[in-house]
Amino acid sequence: MKSTHYRSAKLILEDGTTFVGQSFGYEGAVTGEIVFNTAMTGYPESLTDPSYCGQIIVLTYPSIGNYGVPSKEVEDGMHRFFESERIHASGLIISDYSEKYNHWNASQSLGSWLKEEKVPGLFGIDTRMLTKIIREKGTMLAKIIFDEDIPFDNPDLKNLVALVSHKEKVVYGSGKNRILLIDCGVKSNIIRFLLRYDTTVIRVPWDYDYSGENYDGLFISNGPGDPLHCRKTIENLQKSLDEDKPVFGICLGHQLVALASGADTYKLKFGHRSHNQPVIENGTNKAWLTSQNHGYAVKTETIGKDWRPYFTNLNDGSNEGLIHKSKPVFTTQFHPEASSGPTDTAFLFGKFIKAIETWKK
Repeated sequence: MKSTHYRSAKLILEDGTTFVGQSFGYEGAVTGEIVFNTAMTGYPESLTDPSYCGQIIVLTYPSIGNYGVPSKEVEDGMHRFFESERIHASGLIISDYSEKYNHWNASQSLGSWLKEEKVPGLFGIDTRMLTKIIREKGTMLAKIIFDEDIPFDNPDLKNLVALVSHKEKVVYGSGKNRILLIDCGVKSNIIRFLLRYDTTVIRVPWDYDYSGENYDGLFISNGPGDPLHCRKTIENLQKSLDEDKPVFGICLGHQLVALASGADTYKLKFGHRSHNQPVIENGTNKAWLTSQNHGYAVKTETIGKDWRPYFTNLNDGSNEGLIHKSKPVFTTQFHPEASSGPTDTAFLFGKFIKAIETWKK
């Protein structure tokens, strides 16, 4: 869709490659790490996922915006249809923008939402070529500019978790099983899944000293950036792993548990960001389709003798989870709570709750 009422803007990659597109969002320059997501649906969830902080998202599905953006209805203290209270991505790049939207739950267009949140978005970009460049050369820095140029800025050098984690403790629910959730940039759907059980979820900041808290199980959330920036979280987890309480970590939480156990992490060439990543459960030969959003992974060869790989990515063989050989501690690199899906591995939340109830007996 091309029209004279859309202003032209440039997407410039770190290697000098330049694309010219049309702006349908906020008209302000931004910079960040450019990444691609192959999901066919779920752009409201992706844009509000704190794990995308500092990143410019390229959506490979060709037509975006046709179902608009849902309302900001609040339920259980969270926006019901989003993963957080605001957009965390720095920018959005798509091929074709559907200006007219139609959905029973839509309250506004994608373009108006981006403008409201002051996030730039460009369409008319050859996202197939752009994705091919990222796959071949690896994730790189990029910037969206209008009239004035800006320098590149590497978000990996920042502690992005400190930017997206809540600053104060928040309690959800009033169930019998008390779960302490370390918020490294948690997706709201994780909390919703935990609340489906008889739980009280105590959400604390990423660097919170929880040694004095009363809880039955420890949960470490997803989040953005290099896990090595979270030294305080890692130190706290090292103490927790000496105990026998159940522990469940997702995405960045998986990497932080791995680092606390003595393993190492590394940056993937272009990351895993999609709703269709296949993983195999080691020991059972069961394969699952998963939703993923991460740029770092755990080095399998550095996993300690008390641990074993839980899941493995069937595309590139990278580690997708850990499980302790004797304690009720396990992690996944993927998202069992994924919205807009798939939720094939949502049973892992039940496994966590069952571990808590067994530990309490």
